[in-house]
Amino acid sequence: MNKIVDSWFTVTELDSKTFAISEYGHWEKVHSFLLLGNEKAALIDTGLGIDHIKRITDQLTDLPIIVLTTHVHADHIGSHAEFDTIYVHQDDADWLINGIKGLSLDQIRKDMTRDITRPVPRSFNPLTYRPYQGIPDKVLIDGDVIHLGKRDLTIYHTPGHSPGHISVFDHATGYLFTGDLFYAETPIYAFYPSTNPVDLVNSLERIARIKGVSKIYGGHNQLGLEPTSLSEALEAVQYLRKHNLDRHGTGIHSFKSFSVQF
Repeated sequence: MNKIVDSWFTVTELDSKTFAISEYGHWEKVHSFLLLGNEKAALIDTGLGIDHIKRITDQLTDLPIIVLTTHVHADHIGSHAEFDTIYVHQDDADWLINGIKGLSLDQIRKDMTRDITRPVPRSFNPLTYRPYQGIPDKVLIDGDVIHLGKRDLTIYHTPGHSPGHISVFDHATGYLFTGDLFYAETPIYAFYPSTNPVDLVNSLERIARIKGVSKIYGGHNQLGLEPTSLSEALEAVQYLRKHNLDRHGTGIHSFKSFSVQF
């Protein structure tokens, strides 16, 4: 593949059939991921919507694309409208259709325009920016398998950051895509009214026990973590459980973020 040079997106070839599409000019440093099969492609999230991500995917593949939504927050559904086939977990489907709960539109617009370090396209107007809303083509449940042709993806329901958050395990490569459940460098947030810290901790324990993970790709910051980081997450979960940090005390239910440094 010839290197793609773009004013907004940074494309990283993870292997010949897997690409990270990153938005490093925004403070959230959001990653979306394009996975190519023999018959179809999957795009895990569509980024901020500040610029048009389809401009990039069109350069990488002519396969039909299924968008897999890790969760319905504005920074992960920004370019959903550019694609024909959208999948989302059943517990986030209402947010996709009727709007995101827990954050006001004013706050979302402020977050979109904060600490931008690259020129944004003229088409981006923060005053009129609105998160995508639409009816999904498929509602996902835990255990669903997405067949791309010689490449199968298993859907894990991993709530906490949102009710319908999913992680995606790629059996062909061992890559685990964790959205906003697990990433490095900055805290994993659980302070929105619509989040659930207890669920988040349970979901971390669940992904830490997935067998055959070769690399972890979260939705923000550092691109790619080693599987050993899952062991560290499991140790943190066990620490919380050992100290009886539960819904009834001042522990898991009251914490506002979870952070493991690598």
